Amino acid sequence: MTFDTPDSLILDAALSVSGLTDYIRLLLEQDEQLRQVWVTGEVSSANHHRSGLFFTLQDTDGTAGIKCVVWNSQLAKLAQIPVAGEQIIILGSIRVYPQRGEYQLSVWQALPAGVGLQALRYQQLKNRLLAEGLFDRQRKRSLPIHPQTIAVVTSPTAAAWGDIQKTLKQRYPGLHVLFSPATVQGEQAPESIVKAIERVDWDGRAEVLILSRGGGAIEELACFNDERVVRAVANCSIPVITGIGHQRDESLVDLVADVCVHTPTAAAETVVPAIAQLYAEHRQRVLALHEAVHNFGENAENKLQGLRNRLRRLRLDRQLEQETQKLAWKRQQLVQVTIARSHQAKQHLELLRQKLATLDPKAVLQRGYAVVRQENGAIARNAAELEVGQDLSIQLAQGEVKVKVTETNNAKNPSQV
Repeated sequence: MTFDTPDSLILDAALSVSGLTDYIRLLLEQDEQLRQVWVTGEVSSANHHRSGLFFTLQDTDGTAGIKCVVWNSQLAKLAQIPVAGEQIIILGSIRVYPQRGEYQLSVWQALPAGVGLQALRYQQLKNRLLAEGLFDRQRKRSLPIHPQTIAVVTSPTAAAWGDIQKTLKQRYPGLHVLFSPATVQGEQAPESIVKAIERVDWDGRAEVLILSRGGGAIEELACFNDERVVRAVANCSIPVITGIGHQRDESLVDLVADVCVHTPTAAAETVVPAIAQLYAEHRQRVLALHEAVHNFGENAENKLQGLRNRLRRLRLDRQLEQETQKLAWKRQQLVQVTIARSHQAKQHLELLRQKLATLDPKAVLQRGYAVVRQENGAIARNAAELEVGQDLSIQLAQGEVKVKVTETNNAKNPSQV
């Protein structure tokens, strides 16, 4: 092949290595999709460096690979640390390194792929609901002992519904069962289960609700880890018992339910007692009651016979005589105490009478003294307080006289009236 273009033109059009690299960098780093891209693959190698974690992500068939880096500042924020041999999903942006002529993915986040991703989402939702207190024991309600009406939420075509009907009929004939059908597998299952629970709540007749389905693969039971279903069970106005699948790890619905068991049959057995067991318990109570009444009668008869024996040994006439003597002695004591107190009261009264007689002003008048009163009734005690011409009254032992003051002398001398 020959080129007719002059050498000078070729040199003018040629790019430098850095120019070409800058062009490629601009193409890659400015691309909107590559600035924030999700990539899934298998970690083929991983090396910790002082600046961060460097690893290679490749397709499982080994047809393609890309170098990746997680800087130390971002490493603690990863949900999944890249480990060689594990499948992960990473979020990052393309970065070009001109010195090496290479590009790599700068990682912001890493998640487990496949089942691991489901487990991560399960754990994150579980932690959030746990923090809200939806799994607390204080929220758990007791199942009614003898419910008359129960509701069942499950698929109408599932074997679980047949198992529940059969078990309830055998254990508790006459029970009223309300069936609220729901899809319990697939994308439509969460919304269908929520509506079925809401129908039971709206109806208002059921005393307890069974949420159930038979066993299945993990992905088939995913609806029972759906947040909408969990909150519907938590907000249900009546106690909820779950019987989902067989021996396996608990679902989030199991954790929020008031009671959880492993199978639909176990749920039916738990929600109602067996009629045969109730009859046996009733018979035991009747026998226990008969025995208690018999024992009580025997004890009462023994006590009565003991009292009869005691009465025969006692001399009632002697006891009556002793009580009569006690009463006579107490009567004599009472009379003596009354007489003594009456004598003391008479003596005290005489003493008070004598004191009163000595203080009686009439007794003083009987001895020749008189009481001089002014017109206002006040007793005159000092001649200096009287005036000439003033009217006075003199009270004697017998009668009273009116006088007029004609002259007053010093209080030390007798007054003239």
